[in-house]
Amino acid sequence: MARRSAKKKSAKARPRNAANGALMGMAHLLRRVRWWLLRGLAVAFAVAVVWVLLYRVIPPPGGIYIFQEHRRLGEIQREWVPMDRIAPVMARSVIAAEDANFCLHWGFDMAEIRKVIAAGSTRGASTLSQQTAKNVFLWHGRDWSRKALESGFTLLIEGLWPKSRILEIYLNVAEFDEGVFGVEAAAQHYFRVPAANLTPTQAARLAAVLPAPKTRNAANPSDFLRRRTASIMDGAATIAQDGRADCISG
Repeated sequence: MARRSAKKKSAKARPRNAANGALMGMAHLLRRVRWWLLRGLAVAFAVAVVWVLLYRVIPPPGGIYIFQEHRRLGEIQREWVPMDRIAPVMARSVIAAEDANFCLHWGFDMAEIRKVIAAGSTRGASTLSQQTAKNVFLWHGRDWSRKALESGFTLLIEGLWPKSRILEIYLNVAEFDEGVFGVEAAAQHYFRVPAANLTPTQAARLAAVLPAPKTRNAANPSDFLRRRTASIMDGAATIAQDGRADCISG
């Protein structure tokens, strides 16, 4: 009787031990996966930081969208110019047109985002910092993965670049017409002048085409574009007076 009882206990113990062993093995595997995932995230973050810091001191070669357009069109117009070779009114015009609180926010204009949500609007509330992050480091699109990465890069460039550098890079990668990237190429393309010599009207017209560069023409503006240009000129003058352009001066 005693032997039979011991055998029964042994038979019950074996499945229980096997189950426990399987659970322990699964827990060990999950710990390894978590370790590798955290390590991968740490490496990706370090690479992103180095990448962003690199572009603080050297001009970005472009971005995924610029390379795609170059391949599609065969050639593009683009010439990098530093901020001191861009008319100051151009910088103020872009801020007035695209992101009036650029000097005041930390990458995301929460007041503007709340307005859009309250109005139930489908229009975007992307800041110049977000657009720069997208144009330089990412691809164009509306998928959530891209938006999540854009948010991360936006925080990095806001933390690692001065505002003037963000705007300088934006002005050198923004699309102003099909195959025309950067303010120097745009100034030459539309007005046959260097970016340093842009007038307030020309600067405002260039800023006005930014939301739809393939359908708006700064050299041959529609009535809507003329009205938008006048509005941007007023806005550029206003932010020059009230201090909202102070972060790009000097």
